Order: sequence, then C-alpha cells, then structure tokens
Amino acid sequence: MSGSAILVSCSALPEGDGDEHAVPEALADLGFETRWAAWDDKTVDFGAADIVVLRAAWDYAERRDEFLSWAESVPTLANAVEVVRWNTDKSYLAELGDAGVAVVPTTLIAPGDDAPRWPKGEFVLKPAIGAGSRGVGKFSAGDEAASHLKTLHDDGHTVVMQPYQSSVDTEGEQALVFFGGVYSHAFSKAVMLGSELDESGLWFTEKLAPVQPSAVFRALAEDALDATAALLGILRAELLYARVDLVTGPDGKPLLLELELVEPSLGFRQTDAAAAWRFASAVRQQLA
Repeated sequence: MSGSAILVSCSALPEGDGDEHAVPEALADLGFETRWAAWDDKTVDFGAADIVVLRAAWDYAERRDEFLSWAESVPTLANAVEVVRWNTDKSYLAELGDAGVAVVPTTLIAPGDDAPRWPKGEFVLKPAIGAGSRGVGKFSAGDEAASHLKTLHDDGHTVVMQPYQSSVDTEGEQALVFFGGVYSHAFSKAVMLGSELDESGLWFTEKLAPVQPSAVFRALAEDALDATAALLGILRAELLYARVDLVTGPDGKPLLLELELVEPSLGFRQTDAAAAWRFASAVRQQLA
C-alpha cells in the first residue's frame, strides 16, 4: 500500500519540535510520501492527502473555533474531528470520571457560576481549553485563586479545579503512548509548573525520560481508552495515537491527569527506534 501523508504543525514550529524526526522515513518504508504543513497554511490542499496526521498544531488553543472549522474540512484527519472537538475541552475529564475512570478529582467552574468551595491543601486551576500548561496556576489559598479564576473567566474560559497531586514533585507524570489502540511505550515527564516557555512560546520546557509503567498504570490507561471509545462511539483502533498521562494519587494508586488525543508529543526520542515503525504501521492500518 502506498499513499500520501501530511504531518500537521503550526507556523511557529513548521516541522514540529524534532521528536518525529524518524517518522517520515518509517512512513517512506511503507510507501508513503510525507510532508509537513501548518494547519492554517491556505496554500495546502489537505483534502488531497490520503491521511492528515495532527502532530504539532500547538497554537490551536487561542484559535479553537477556527481550528475546529479547519478540522471539519479534512475528511482524512487523524485523529478524527469528533475526537478533536471532544478532547480539546478538558471537560472530558468529568465525563470519564462519571464513566468510572479513576481521574484526578475534577470540578468545572464556568463563567457566571457561584464561587467554588476551595479545596483544603494545594490545588490547581487551569482553563478547560488550553495547551502547554499556559494559564495553569497552583494555589493554597482562596484569595489568590479567586484572582486567577476571575482572570480566566474574564477571558471567557471555563476553569478546571483539581487538588494538586504532590507525587508529581518527586515522581513526575507517566505518559503511556498507544498507536492504533495498542500500547507502544511510556516516558516520564517532570512537573512543568514554574518552568519557562520555549523559543516558540507554545510549550513549556520539561524533563523527559523512558519509563516502564507498572501493571496498575497500564490497566488504568487501558480503562481510560476503553471508556473514551465507548463515550465517542468508536473503536479503540480508530485512535491513531493516544497519550495517557497518569500520576500517583494520595493512596498510592494511579489517577488519570489528562488524556491527549489531539497533538501530544509522543516521546519517540524517549523510547526504542522501532516506535516510529510501529507508528507507521498504525497509519497504514487507518487506511486499511
């Protein structure tokens, strides 16, 4: 099988951040002609490609409506626009929690809602639509949090409130990566709160390293993907890629922090070289 593939980026990072450096070669081995293109490049005919893969469209949060409109115009988008619409609003965490997935406790506070009851201990506020830890704040007092909440509300954001998981200070997060619904590899991520934006201004620097997740982490990641597929009415195999970000909760058990189905870094540089070929095989599977 041969075909054409476009890896989607943004104008600030036209060929991503370098993590996918081995992917075009792996796709070429399977007969794909591959190129990078920014999602808002009007000169590109995305509809002519056999598959259009979202990879580094990291400026979508400020232009979500425009981004979703573009996504709706691309019939071969992976992941599909229905997935993109659902996953670019962190309200999905509440849905997964209601479906029985062990998520970090999540409260949604929309503009105009009554003032929340602030949690005891440290907690995090972040916009429901956002990326790269922008707009995220950690607080231990309601007065400081109220000011941040007002700022986010004034910008039109629904806000996600979660108790801060102190394990990220010592263990970080574990990101489990799946291709075509099948587990591929995992890597750890150091906490990003307080770190600095990279030169593009789109994402915060972070420390990454390979990791071998335990059975309970693997099981929760599988549960999260099963629940997602059920909520969206799709098969897991229809998800070309997924990154499941987990942390250790206060009781020592894993909790889902975020499920990344739109444009996550997939940690190719933190795993074996064959991961790029596993990804290429999953791309081929989507067309089959």
